[in-house]
Amino acid sequence: MANVAVPQSEYQAPKERGWYKRNEIAVTPWLFLIPGILFFMVYVIIPIFQSFYYSTLSWDGLGEAQNVGLANYAELWDDGAFYTSLKNNFIWLALYLLAIPAGLFIALLLNQTVWGIRLYKSLFFFPFVISQVVVGLVFGWFYDPTFGLFNIALGWFGLGPINVLGDEAYVTYGIIAAGLWPQTAYCMILYLTGLNAVDPEQIEAARLDGAKRLKMLWYVVVPQLKPATFIAFVVTIIGALRSFDLISIMTNGGPFGSSRVLSFYMFEVALSEYGFRMGYGAAVAVVLFLIMLVFITYFLYSMYNEEKGR
Repeated sequence: MANVAVPQSEYQAPKERGWYKRNEIAVTPWLFLIPGILFFMVYVIIPIFQSFYYSTLSWDGLGEAQNVGLANYAELWDDGAFYTSLKNNFIWLALYLLAIPAGLFIALLLNQTVWGIRLYKSLFFFPFVISQVVVGLVFGWFYDPTFGLFNIALGWFGLGPINVLGDEAYVTYGIIAAGLWPQTAYCMILYLTGLNAVDPEQIEAARLDGAKRLKMLWYVVVPQLKPATFIAFVVTIIGALRSFDLISIMTNGGPFGSSRVLSFYMFEVALSEYGFRMGYGAAVAVVLFLIMLVFITYFLYSMYNEEKGR
């Protein structure tokens, strides 16, 4: 069949595509990322550098600022309240990590196919969705030396009432116990999600090799839960180091400042009874940031080495 010639007047050259159409695949993801990046820069990155700058000032937040160099850090060196806060932060850090094995244990119990398991999961999930303020109020009533359930339970064993939140020896541990309640629920959620991704073929192969119970858990299940464990560690460490709301609700730093942590002490010196010392509060914030940075860098470096070794 002979080719039909197209009249010159009817022929249309293909339209030249615009710059966006030519680069659509590369550009479109950035259009979604740019708003998030801008928010992250404005509300996270820039305030970090501002904190470093403010920590070199003597400033009440309103008047004229005076540059004092490292004088705020030198004052921290001799500040007993700072060391109390730092010590409590490390106690928080050590005990808060108990939420990770506790969350794993509960997740293993709830990862069963038995009647009513969804109801049990909902009950264990409940502490995570309620506000930290509510948790603080509930545990404040729980520890009350006159009508609290904690002291009522102690009375069953013939033990006298203990004013947990009014005793310097117990107050920090009492607040940490309150914080562990929702944090364990969060770790449980992470591990329940991770258990759904465990390879059943590896489980079956381990059973054929004679692995049971603890050996199965340690050598087969736990290695497959490393992503969930990593997230649980990072979130728990950050939560322990920035703990503020429970302390503010339950004790307001008392008794006699014995339950302070760095984040609460930063608030006190910058915005509370200590006279609006913004520069000194920023110095406390910088120390807290550097402690967090050490832990997060370590975990990121460990994860990088692990991925690199695969």
